[in-house]
Amino acid sequence: MRPIPKREAIQAPSRRGGLFYGCVALCFMACVADDLRKTYIMIEPFFLGFGLGFSLILAIGAQNAFVLKAGLMRRFVLPIVLLCAASDALLIFLGVFGLGTLLEALPNLMSWIRFAGALFLFAYGIRSMISAWRGNHALDAMGDVMSLSAALFTCLALTFLNPHVYLDTVILLGGIANQSESPLVFGLGAMLASFTFFFGLGFGARLLAPFFANPRAWQILDMGIALVMWAIAYSLLASH
Repeated sequence: MRPIPKREAIQAPSRRGGLFYGCVALCFMACVADDLRKTYIMIEPFFLGFGLGFSLILAIGAQNAFVLKAGLMRRFVLPIVLLCAASDALLIFLGVFGLGTLLEALPNLMSWIRFAGALFLFAYGIRSMISAWRGNHALDAMGDVMSLSAALFTCLALTFLNPHVYLDTVILLGGIANQSESPLVFGLGAMLASFTFFFGLGFGARLLAPFFANPRAWQILDMGIALVMWAIAYSLLASH
């Protein structure tokens, strides 16, 4: 008869304790779920900005072709990718804080940018086609002709003389950012996408180096870059 009361005495408080700890666990889980919901609401614009920024920059264009060739040549890769990513980040920042509205109100400015960009892209395309025509000098073209300052100037020109960068990065991305819950967080996500893309493109291009050990591959690349530059220049003029 003696063990039974002992079990009852022990089990009764145990049940009450289990109920208490169960309530504490439920309250804790509810608090965690609420915090997770708030965190998701806060970081959702970041991932949306990252996805949109990456998709906009992924298309092959003049700037990306230039970074790809710099990465293959392994010349000035770090300053070039830093400048490209920082330029994109600046444009994203200005778009988030309303520069897109100002650009839409100045159509003449966009026209001048369009013509200047088309002229620069046409000249750069000629340079790439000459490099492809020479063929045997293609491997040394960037090292012999282009210094660090010239490479950075070319990078800035390909970035800021392209009206599409203002339409996509400043107006489109900035407008979508200002419709999100947190425009600044959205913009930070898009900025991270730019840094991720350019660093991946610039430093990842060396993986293609064995393929471009053949001068013929460089000729094809230079011809492709020239055609891309001319196609973009034509689209800029045709869209006027």
